[in-house]
Amino acid sequence: MRIYLATDHAGFALKEEAKAFLLKHNYTVEDCGSSYFMPGDDYIDYVAKAAKSVSESPDNRCAIVFGGSGQGEAMAANKFPRVRATVYYGEPVVKNSFWSGFLEIRIENSLDIIKLGREHNNSNVLSIGARFIDKKQAIKVIEKWLNTKFSGEVRHVRRNAKLDNLINK
Repeated sequence: MRIYLATDHAGFALKEEAKAFLLKHNYTVEDCGSSYFMPGDDYIDYVAKAAKSVSESPDNRCAIVFGGSGQGEAMAANKFPRVRATVYYGEPVVKNSFWSGFLEIRIENSLDIIKLGREHNNSNVLSIGARFIDKKQAIKVIEKWLNTKFSGEVRHVRRNAKLDNLINK
């Protein structure tokens, strides 16, 4: 599996840390940029290269992209056929707010969103909000994402085919 990396200035330092981690663990990595810290550059220029590469061979390629929030990066990646980007930007912040006298907390582990993105949606792009997590958490998320496989369940295959067909219309 070839892993493409991409970021603008907001995620540059975290991308470099992730790249070092991936290379140390013998992953095949291709850096789509930015190659150096460049304030004011546009994430779309780099993310489009990574997403296009994943789109060309979605079963053999994946990408990890970084940005301030990760949201715009995922939106850009999802413009390409057969690309399914999921966003991660850290642990949830729970505030004590009551609705009808009840406090409901449903999230047990924030890594569950990464797990479900892979198992159910066969996510092939991970978009990380670099302004919300540190290196240690980013590596943990990347490991979880890379080590979680698509379930292949019929309902998920059907739904993913429908997602793919939306962009082809």
